[in-house]
Amino acid sequence: MKFPVLNLEGEQTGRFVEVSDEVFAIQPNWHAIYLDTKRYLASQHRGTHKTKTRGEVQGSTRKIRPQKYTGQARLGQRTSPLLRGGGRVFGPRPRSYAIKVNKKVQLLARRSALSVQAQNGNILVIEDFEMERPRTKRIAELLRVVGASQRFTLFILPEPNRIIYLSARNIPYVETIPAYQLNTYLITRAYTLLFTERAILRVDQWLQPKKQTHHASV
Repeated sequence: MKFPVLNLEGEQTGRFVEVSDEVFAIQPNWHAIYLDTKRYLASQHRGTHKTKTRGEVQGSTRKIRPQKYTGQARLGQRTSPLLRGGGRVFGPRPRSYAIKVNKKVQLLARRSALSVQAQNGNILVIEDFEMERPRTKRIAELLRVVGASQRFTLFILPEPNRIIYLSARNIPYVETIPAYQLNTYLITRAYTLLFTERAILRVDQWLQPKKQTHHASV
């Protein structure tokens, strides 16, 4: 599969970047996309919620009133869950929400999501470039000329670049990430995937299925 390379003015350079059909042109596996998206969103849940039980609430342990002959229900200490300010029964406790998804399924999900975006024409490739200092105006102009403005755009770089990150962080519809942080959730959420040349080649190399070698038995 080939993608045309655009320059920083949004014009065709006449060059193409060639990537593997096994990454950008497969039959999408929607269940794998669902599982990996669910795994990613679950991992964002910190799980630090906590309430106090009756053993953790401060309060007197003296029996509040006599057990019998008051005409009222029996009642124990002040920390009882039945009273205001008492402990909570079966309240939330800190826990992990992580979901295990096999590595091969995660890679299949990423390939499937990229293939969907490629089929929909939502992948753009621009030539590699460098910036001497942060300039938001330059990145905003780049997004405008390539047609990626006003909609959520995922800007993928070959490696972390602080200057480009600082230039794009104030643009509300842009998220900048290095290639190794690409995940199924971000791919499916983006309206446009904007790669640099080296970034898309790096993603292509990373997501290529491993070739299995079969050894003949002796």
